[in-house]
Amino acid sequence: MEKYYNECVQNLDYQINELSVEIEDRMQLAQEVIKLLIKCLADLKQEVMKSGFKDEEEEIYFFKKLKPIILSKLICYNAVFKIEVKKPYGGKKVLDEYFNTELTKLKRFYDNNKEFYSYYRTNSSYLDHKYFVRGNYDIVLSLDTFYFETDHSFSTSHDYKVAKILANDRIQVFLEEQLNNNNITNRTNDVSLNWTGSKVALIELIYGLNAQGVLNNGNADIVAIVRFFERSFNVDLGDFYHTYMELKSRKITQTKFLDSMREALIKKMEEQDER
Repeated sequence: MEKYYNECVQNLDYQINELSVEIEDRMQLAQEVIKLLIKCLADLKQEVMKSGFKDEEEEIYFFKKLKPIILSKLICYNAVFKIEVKKPYGGKKVLDEYFNTELTKLKRFYDNNKEFYSYYRTNSSYLDHKYFVRGNYDIVLSLDTFYFETDHSFSTSHDYKVAKILANDRIQVFLEEQLNNNNITNRTNDVSLNWTGSKVALIELIYGLNAQGVLNNGNADIVAIVRFFERSFNVDLGDFYHTYMELKSRKITQTKFLDSMREALIKKMEEQDER
């Protein structure tokens, strides 16, 4: 099951990256990605129905760790689409109020699910047999009403909550970016930072940060990271995924920039120690 899942996610990420390069309009991109995600989940459900799980441990792992990753992307892209559709026309004050209202909704979800947030964030497992095994729901464990209307053959009582937590992390970043961009547009004295190294080097750095899992607890989408760096450093990275594939195909040093950066930092530290 995990092998099938990994192949599914790898193919999905490739298609999303391709669409991100081709489509600039955020709403149109969200619509196309949502279609991909719905099909991916449908295929995954079919595989679960066909192959099942070898034991309860594997079932828990799937519904706690695997399925929520894809489902969170669907929740996130759907949220971004709705935020863009409903975005009002107006100046800084109107837009700030709108984005802050959306952030308040995320805070409300957190407030209503603090106990489960704590359970999930601390990687607890003592209730996994109730949270992430199909049919083992417990009415007293903060069940959402919609759970009773879902297909229980492909859902547990809390796999959606995990996906929602992961999605909300990404939605929060998106909203904060919109607020930041809105503020930058209205500021005139900001210091501008421009990337003056090679685009290949920046793409290598971005993929390194993504691989290290240091952005949004490892849940940041590579496209979102790329767009953030493009805006922050006034650079167009073009077909970044193709560049990444070229990095992978290097025969000698795949991480040339990261290696040289490490050497430069160590050299600087040593020089400072000698003073």
